[in-house]
Amino acid sequence: MVRANGAVSLRELARVVQTSEVTVRRDVRALEAEGLLDRRHGGAVLPGGFTRESGFPQKSHLATAEKTAIADVAASLVEEGEAIVVGAGTTTQELARRLARVPGLTVVTNSLLVAQALAHANRVEVVMTGGTLRGSNYALVGSGAEQSLQGLRVSRAFLSGSGLTAERGLSTSNMLSASVDRALVQAAAEVVVLADHTKLGSDTMFQTVPTDVITRLVTDEPPAHDERAATELQALADQGVQIAVAGTGAAAGPAGGEQLPPGARPRRDMPLPGQRGRMAAGQFRGPGGAMAAETLERTARVADMRRR
Repeated sequence: MVRANGAVSLRELARVVQTSEVTVRRDVRALEAEGLLDRRHGGAVLPGGFTRESGFPQKSHLATAEKTAIADVAASLVEEGEAIVVGAGTTTQELARRLARVPGLTVVTNSLLVAQALAHANRVEVVMTGGTLRGSNYALVGSGAEQSLQGLRVSRAFLSGSGLTAERGLSTSNMLSASVDRALVQAAAEVVVLADHTKLGSDTMFQTVPTDVITRLVTDEPPAHDERAATELQALADQGVQIAVAGTGAAAGPAGGEQLPPGARPRRDMPLPGQRGRMAAGQFRGPGGAMAAETLERTARVADMRRR
């Protein structure tokens, strides 16, 4: 199914193989370990993160609650009278909608969506870069955009991307977008990355911000079952990235997120990477246990999913 469609949801897989989504999620994890597919939030895609970037219509409907919470926390970092740069993306668009309330703010951007969100903010000055319009994400790219950023210096850059790993940092699928993002980074004293948990652990073709250049990451808390995102989040914290975890529910704090210093655990109640694996290994002890039978059943399901 993944090979035919390029992507498939866990719900659809569960319907086809006639089992629960929890069971399918375990099976998909096993197939990912064999390199047969890549897990994504709520589904699976063909292996390899170096894929074509989704357009704005698709991105605008993904992880909307998470993006809103992230934007709330990011906006709380911006001070009155500050000068910042804001890159292109649906998360940065959400941020821009909240920046309209900050008096004396100057925003430099290559994003038409960011500029549109601030167009009627009387107390905010918006400076657009030059460049060539890239229609898929409404961003100005190319040498014109990069040259207009030369000699610029601002306090912070707020950027998003297609993937974020501790090994390579922030990355994107488009070469022109990556070049402009690098120019935005060069103009800022600090770099704040906005990335929801679905991007953690994903690596795409062009690096935009190396990990050691990222000052702060604003993200949401990964679901309990998403061990890859939790592991990546901890690895980023271990490398000195300050992490703010935005809450998407009523339990969120006044600023909408929890600030973590470098090296700190992202959340105390977050499951430790590999914890479930160690527990499962302990349950395998002893011949003929229920866990062994479940493993045989899961192996059969995985084989059936592989055939499909």
